[in-house]
Amino acid sequence: MKHVMAVSTIIDEGEFWSRLKQAYTKLPEGAQWKLAVAAKDGTTVVNIIVGDSVETVRDFFESHAGAFATTEYFEADAANAIGLPR
Repeated sequence: MKHVMAVSTIIDEGEFWSRLKQAYTKLPEGAQWKLAVAAKDGTTVVNIIVGDSVETVRDFFESHAGAFATTEYFEADAANAIGLPR
């Protein structure tokens, strides 16, 4: 399993968060949503999701909130992270 960072620039804040809340209840088996945090101005969000691969997390995330943000996906360097929930 991989820790995947999904870094989003939000286009429609209301719809984005509504869709993420729905997505949270529909995580694929074995996946874990570790963190969702937004910048105070609401324009940028960082999510950390544990999943099989970056591609699997991307497909899941985009299917729920892709129309409401532009998101980049990265595998986190979990070995060197500080405070990353395990």
